[in-house]
Amino acid sequence: MERVLVWDWPTRIGHWLMALAFLVAYLTGESEEWRLVHVWAGGALAGLVAFRLFWGLVGTRHARFADFVRAPKAAWHYLTGLAGGRAEHYTGHNPAGAYAILALLGLGLAAAATGWPTYQDIGGEWLEELHEGVVNAMLAVVVVHLAGVLVGSLAHRENLPRAMVTGLKLGRRDEAIAGAALWAVPLLLVLALSCAWWLSL
Repeated sequence: MERVLVWDWPTRIGHWLMALAFLVAYLTGESEEWRLVHVWAGGALAGLVAFRLFWGLVGTRHARFADFVRAPKAAWHYLTGLAGGRAEHYTGHNPAGAYAILALLGLGLAAAATGWPTYQDIGGEWLEELHEGVVNAMLAVVVVHLAGVLVGSLAHRENLPRAMVTGLKLGRRDEAIAGAALWAVPLLLVLALSCAWWLSL
């Protein structure tokens, strides 16, 4: 195997912007002074999630859900192999990581769906508590995801965070994507900013 281009620009930029938006939203969630920043960060997160769902259908090879979402049995097989020191290497996302991604995307949408009415003083205290529960569940999945990245990096002797920066991962030459799809980055940014602005109204 050699280092080949696996992650396109929209996937990489969207990944890090989602992490930043979640961090900002989480840290400002309890502050009335930073309420508008919290809403903007949450709105941006919703836009980034929406783009990732779109990109999961029409994006480059390894960004598509069809490439990495597999049956639960495959995820279990990967995890047991990882625990036994014989995990199969995947050029794109591994089957267990796929479920973490789906959970993060779903919880990101749920956070926006419960956060916006709360910001508008709709729904009452129960909705606010539901929003907090969704966000805390998302934080738990983030922690699991980070642990998985660390374990996967050690098991496969491959720096996975660096791969999400450079776009390069170990793989066969025929598994490389044809291009980094830089053209889609403006769409990603416009959608994130539009959602942030619209949800803050």
